Amino acid sequence: MKLAKYSIGVDYGTLSGRAVLVEVGSGKEVATAVKEYTHGVMDEFLPNGTTKLEDDWALQHPNDYLEVLQTTIPAILKESGVSADDVIGLGIDFTACTVLPIQVDGTPLCMTEEFADHPHSYVKLWKHHAAQDEANRLNEIAEQRGEEFLKRYGGKISSEWMIPKIWQILNEAPEIYEAADNIVEATDWVISQLTGEIKRNSCTAGYKAIWHKQDGYPAKDFFKALDPRLENVVEEKLSNKIFSIGSKAGEITEKAAKLTGLNPGTAVAVANVDAHVSLPAVGITEPGKLLMIMGTSTCHVLLGEEEKVVPGMCGVVEDGVIPGYMGYEAGQSCVGDHFEWFIENCVPEGYFTEAKERGVNIHELLTEKANKLQVGESGLLALDWWNGNRSTLVDADLTGVLIGATLLTKPEEIYRALIEATAYGTRMIVEAFRDNGVPVDEVFACGGIAEKNTLMMQIYADVLNTEIKISASSQTPALGSAMFGAVAAGTERGGYDNITEAAKEMGRVKEETYLPVSDNAKVYEQLFAEYEKLYDYFGRGENNVMKTLKNIKKAQGLATLDVEAKPVF
Repeated sequence: MKLAKYSIGVDYGTLSGRAVLVEVGSGKEVATAVKEYTHGVMDEFLPNGTTKLEDDWALQHPNDYLEVLQTTIPAILKESGVSADDVIGLGIDFTACTVLPIQVDGTPLCMTEEFADHPHSYVKLWKHHAAQDEANRLNEIAEQRGEEFLKRYGGKISSEWMIPKIWQILNEAPEIYEAADNIVEATDWVISQLTGEIKRNSCTAGYKAIWHKQDGYPAKDFFKALDPRLENVVEEKLSNKIFSIGSKAGEITEKAAKLTGLNPGTAVAVANVDAHVSLPAVGITEPGKLLMIMGTSTCHVLLGEEEKVVPGMCGVVEDGVIPGYMGYEAGQSCVGDHFEWFIENCVPEGYFTEAKERGVNIHELLTEKANKLQVGESGLLALDWWNGNRSTLVDADLTGVLIGATLLTKPEEIYRALIEATAYGTRMIVEAFRDNGVPVDEVFACGGIAEKNTLMMQIYADVLNTEIKISASSQTPALGSAMFGAVAAGTERGGYDNITEAAKEMGRVKEETYLPVSDNAKVYEQLFAEYEKLYDYFGRGENNVMKTLKNIKKAQGLATLDVEAKPVF
């Protein structure tokens, strides 16, 4: 009898990290453990409690990532009773672009005494949008110079990505830029803590750092055109050595073994991104199948056979998702965050009381009430830009809109309108792919929202007028990471030679799917037509009121700070 072998996947999200122990071959999830980040998302103050952060900042503490490994991996081994001897591999995935400056020995600058109170020394989370000015300038210069790489990213580089964030550090804290021996993706940093060596992965390099498998990074003279101090940024802070996803990064060191409880020598996969690693977990290994990874934000990932230019996409990267194919990415910056904002700020106390009396959470109550509404009954229409627009406008300075509200508008009507807005945003992305020669024949979804919110998934099926298949795993990214861990181990240790083989055996979706309701789809056609008009009106320069309001807010905020700073006699 052949003894079972196991692989571990660790999924680093926005608020917590989770580890899943998976049986190689069957894909069975044996045990799961979650660790919330001790410092969470720092968007107001540093850990010292006194250093205030400006608007659009979102930081994390790298030690939180190590605590995830230290807590969750021993927990799943203990819960399952599985011996570390039977764990053949480990893979991780991360939000992106999430970056940090480090010393040559791997120590994050924020974990040094010198820079512990300096905001720019910390991890800049994916939703850190304070580098928008740098992104705007980068796009302007790249367009003026006719840089070819812009086409691969839909015409714009996002403020969420590596180069704008590095440039912000250089502009606002040159001392941090100078002190950093490397600026790395958090996912690559965590792998280095496990294996003792930094190996930058092809996924984040390609999608978030303007790297191309054939062409490499943009030329030095482009970086010099941005800022003379950036001319040698690749050689000084990044690296031309990029390692393909699906390959082995190294093995667990003695130090990492003590941290995790795994055996030294356990195979570790090259790091990955939470969205991209999810495709094989639902069995996608071929073109035409779009996966929505739905959480605080949504990422849309799709395989293609040719490199096409799709305006507003986040990127197209050769071998970026599955070796042998072009991997396309688009996304929405505000989905789960959208609904959480509404719950925290706009729902009356009576609703919370009712939810408590009925023994349901507030989201369940609002979903139930929203589900009783007919399509279009609320008279509301929203733009889903509460956290900017990632695709197809690539503009973090855009903000939310709600139209049609009256004195009779109820919370559940707004809640439904916000759900519908995210569905319309996804449809804009799907149509952009199709209009530019990238087929979307099937739609899949994964993540907590896809698994739990039946109303939302039905709305998406109706708005897209397409069947939606749901991942069978409640931990899709972690399962995908575990699969890559099994590939890193290879067949000689009981794993796989490539991710396609792993996906055939371990990837799966639920039997039940969401089918569009014809009558609903017809009404949503009308509503989507109006959404498109608002999308273009506010998003393509005809009305820049959102940016004007942001500028006024910023100016008034600075004026307030100035007044507070002046002594009163």
